[in-house]
Amino acid sequence: MSFARYKKKIEEGDTIILYLGYENMHAVTMKRGQTFQTKYGAMRHADVIGKDYGSKVQCPKGYLYVLQPTPELWTQNLPHRTQILYSTDISVVTMQLDLKPGSVVVESGTGSGSLSHSIIRSIAPTGHLHTFEFHQQRAEKAEEEFVEHGLKEYVTVTHRDVCQDGFGLENVADAVFLDLPRPWEAMASAKTAIKVTGGRLCSFSPCIEQVQKSSDFLRDLGFEEVTTMECLLRNFDVRTINLPLADLGPTERPSKDDLSQNTDKEEDTEQTDSPVKKLKSANSHSTPQRENKNVPQSFDIIGRKENDSFFFKTGVTPNQMPGHTGFLTFATLFPS
Repeated sequence: MSFARYKKKIEEGDTIILYLGYENMHAVTMKRGQTFQTKYGAMRHADVIGKDYGSKVQCPKGYLYVLQPTPELWTQNLPHRTQILYSTDISVVTMQLDLKPGSVVVESGTGSGSLSHSIIRSIAPTGHLHTFEFHQQRAEKAEEEFVEHGLKEYVTVTHRDVCQDGFGLENVADAVFLDLPRPWEAMASAKTAIKVTGGRLCSFSPCIEQVQKSSDFLRDLGFEEVTTMECLLRNFDVRTINLPLADLGPTERPSKDDLSQNTDKEEDTEQTDSPVKKLKSANSHSTPQRENKNVPQSFDIIGRKENDSFFFKTGVTPNQMPGHTGFLTFATLFPS
């Protein structure tokens, strides 16, 4: 199967995503004769092979969905060999590096391959990714996953310490991504790898001291438009707010002339009624079928009126928001 293309049927050897809930997903490779245990009971691989992607699969105690894997779903379910980049940062990287079909990208290090899958999806079918990893076992495992996921033709995995030995590439890359403990040691080689027509560079750093040193090195090497971004998620909790309808007291007092002309006692009573009572009276005339006070009445499309209160839903941000794991520093190398 391939992460770069979609297909309809699940086949043996495919890596699929079992969806049991938003925070309960699993990446499983289909093999006949095997069984996967879930909270809803055992799921036999043979029962899934041949079904359409997106199908509902019945288990003894419930059901789950079998989904086509995407880079975003793989990021949430991949086996962690290193700390990874998540979709929030990945989206910024792919946009700021201006990745598109046909782009050639150099990446170091490969790690768990989270960013690599998204890069390949962005540059396929005519682009190519050169990814470097200094740890031999991680490089070999990443290469195996790319083959299993049908991405071999789009990526070249190299076991190399680019901080010491460089990339060994010249004038081939439209963009370079660095996720290294000392990224400035690889920046000169990264500049050599970028095409003579220019390109973009991104460096991911967990602390601001690395950002400052990297920015100085980039400017010394002739890079321009050096910019650092920190991408943060802001969660909104949906809550129901109850606001009592305000009782503003009596309405404006009538003049003496009005009082002398008004001989009807009921009209005088209506002038001294509160706005809440007038609202109830208006509703009782306009909607006679809702005379019961205990029945909720439609107020508008975002809330409702019930008795003397107004209910509506809104998004509330938390008082404290956790920090982030790193900063993204971007720079542009213009044609010489």
